[in-house]
Amino acid sequence: MPKITPEYKVENFINGEFVEGDNEWVESINPANNVCLARVNYASKAQSEQAVKSAKAGQKVWARYSGVERGRILSEVARLIRQDRMRLARIESQDVGKPISETPEADIDSAADCFEYFAAIAQTLQSDYIKVSGGFAYTSRDPVGVVLAIGAWNYPFQIASWKTAPALACGNSVIFKPSELTPISCVELAKILKQAGVPDGVFSVLHIDRALSADLCTHPDIAKVSLTGSVATGMAVMAQAARSLKHITMELGGKSPLIIFDDADMEIAVQSALYANFYTQGEICTNGTRVFVQKAVYDDFLARMKTVAEALKLGDPLDPQTDMGALITKDHMARVLAYIESGKAEGARLITGGSRRIEGDLAKGNFVAPTIFADCTDSMKIAREEIFGPVMSVFTFEHEADVIMRANATEMGLAAGVITQNLSRGHRVANALDAGIVWVNTYNLTPVNIPFGGKKMSGLGRENGWAAVNHYTDIKTVFVAIESAD
Repeated sequence: MPKITPEYKVENFINGEFVEGDNEWVESINPANNVCLARVNYASKAQSEQAVKSAKAGQKVWARYSGVERGRILSEVARLIRQDRMRLARIESQDVGKPISETPEADIDSAADCFEYFAAIAQTLQSDYIKVSGGFAYTSRDPVGVVLAIGAWNYPFQIASWKTAPALACGNSVIFKPSELTPISCVELAKILKQAGVPDGVFSVLHIDRALSADLCTHPDIAKVSLTGSVATGMAVMAQAARSLKHITMELGGKSPLIIFDDADMEIAVQSALYANFYTQGEICTNGTRVFVQKAVYDDFLARMKTVAEALKLGDPLDPQTDMGALITKDHMARVLAYIESGKAEGARLITGGSRRIEGDLAKGNFVAPTIFADCTDSMKIAREEIFGPVMSVFTFEHEADVIMRANATEMGLAAGVITQNLSRGHRVANALDAGIVWVNTYNLTPVNIPFGGKKMSGLGRENGWAAVNHYTDIKTVFVAIESAD
């Protein structure tokens, strides 16, 4: 297995070739030790224009492939990803700071599953026949054209795949702009796509600054923008894309509720809360960071949760025994620690954690202890704002109607969770929660064959599942008259 050195070279991928950018080289830092992991070469405006031109030409070639042909190539992409699973997982763990115990399954397998699923979609895409007075009509699903896909730093390989697989299945081309914080694995995806037989120009990788990203969002030859990022970024990108009425998909932030009723299986409740707060160091947009626990089981839940959280091992992301890795940057760690201090200042009761971990080699990286606050109130800053770190806020409640109202009292609407053994209650509460995805008796499971996306300020559109096809195609209707009009 080749070792990634601090001099790892990350280039742009344009028209099927790796090219050095005309702008500066930028360092990408390993979150676990804050040393340079990679040097990233930024593209110029001229190279950005070249990528758009090649994507436009490549898309026309790719759209002429039959669905069966596209499906075969995407299936090969899935096979190649699985073949290289552990090397890709290692890259992702180093680049993001997340444990190697997570990345093979949550990041790499999810990407392979996505290409496999949309390979089948490509081969089975169907249209409608509609009988009308005087004739008939039929529809076709046409590709939208060139897609600008903007990734986030927490799941770079998975997000690149979640956007690329459905876009390519429907006959589009993709220009992928990765986060500047995690630029490595999308380049590996480019290599795999080329090896699998994707034509030149159909997939590009551009490492560019915000100004050039904004230019692309307004570019007349780009038909769609798909973004995973913060609410603020989503609002800016949406405004830019609106200038030419582009298709948009926005998967943005969350402040999701996890509701635990007094009849819950407490092992399931604790496990769900664990995955809803401390998986990937809490750097997940769907995380259920507002944990509402019914009064009768409140103390029991807190005691169990404290024990589980304190047993989590923080350490080297490449150590298979590590449970939690490092936060993405020093600045982000400082932001998370500031939220923790605000929780203390506003009167939340600290159950465990609450500080940076600096013992031994942890001092080199951005490690924060899994933190649990109890006796939180809805007005606290930690209850209202997305922290994006390992910080759980626990609230108590007595009545179902009250907790639903409190759970929905946020401008976000990405996800939610309900833990109960009462079947009717589970469905009833899930139906009442204002969220794009609701988990019942589990949390943060996202198989690629179900739609994923949010409501309210958490975004627009859906990724994955059949629903994604609607966001990567235009429906054309053809009316055929078989009788002369009177």
